[in-house]
Amino acid sequence: MLGIIDATTYKKEIEDLTINRTLAAVPFAGRYRLIDFVLSNMVNSDIESVAIFPKYQYRSLMDHLGSGKQWDLNRKKDGLFFFPSPHLHDQYDEFGSLRQFSDHMTYFLRSQQKYAVITNSYTVCNIDFKDVLERHLSMGCDITEVTHEGKPLQMYIMSTELLISLIEGNIQKGSFQTLAEIIGENLQGLTICQYEHRGYVAVIDSIMSYYKHSLEMINPDVWQELFIKDRPILTKPKDEPPTKYSEDAVVKNSLIANGCIIEGHIENSIIFRGVRVGKGTVIKNSIVMQRTQIRENCNLDSIVFDKDVKIFDNIQLAGSKYSPHILRKGTTQGVLIES
Repeated sequence: MLGIIDATTYKKEIEDLTINRTLAAVPFAGRYRLIDFVLSNMVNSDIESVAIFPKYQYRSLMDHLGSGKQWDLNRKKDGLFFFPSPHLHDQYDEFGSLRQFSDHMTYFLRSQQKYAVITNSYTVCNIDFKDVLERHLSMGCDITEVTHEGKPLQMYIMSTELLISLIEGNIQKGSFQTLAEIIGENLQGLTICQYEHRGYVAVIDSIMSYYKHSLEMINPDVWQELFIKDRPILTKPKDEPPTKYSEDAVVKNSLIANGCIIEGHIENSIIFRGVRVGKGTVIKNSIVMQRTQIRENCNLDSIVFDKDVKIFDNIQLAGSKYSPHILRKGTTQGVLIES
């Protein structure tokens, strides 16, 4: 199979976390990026050629993925490919736009894989695309759409030949559609099947969905359903020391990544790598991303801290379960007073 990841999608509902990065590169679950999940699913399904189509703010995405070494995609043949959009028109803002694929037709024409898997970059799940392909072939389908609880997940399998035919057909007509539109209209009378994925699924397309599904990672049942031993979720490693806890530190029902220094109280929260939490500080129901520094005697509840946030002494901040407070990357709260 050929792997195709559409990373062009822009969602205004999660803009606070995508000002400096593409949606595919948003940090998740303490040490991952959203794209790690679908990319790992492809690699675990023996897909050796993966094309990523980014559009907005993709420098951090390229920095994260590099040559694809962590996913065993730094190969002499096939491997990991980046195909940035040469245009910035609105037709690329929808998932599965055939116009974006048409700008890189050479990749598809040169590919020798018989089947293609097309996915978005922000669906968190652990799925074996070999099972989807097996169902696709046994049912004699032209296109198989992956669903969860009956809802489409923007994951499709079809023959590479059919994908090329659809792209070329749109080029000839001069009117470019999305895969969803083609499936919905089905003017060509294709056999379209559904494959119901019964495992855990989180679609991260808004601040609320990000907050809700992030905190679900604390649940051991959810974690075990998503992080499967023989189907690992791979990511870029960081050579950080183990997290250091002071004698006064309290941690309840939370995920703490490595490289942190914890001196305060953390409850029902996810702490990413390299975070520092000072004495007397209480953090509840929050997500704290990489290298955020929180000083002493703060009280913080229902907050999403992006990377490199600085919180000085005695700060009180609170959002709610239905409206978490967002601190954008590099934000500073309070004033540092040096004696």
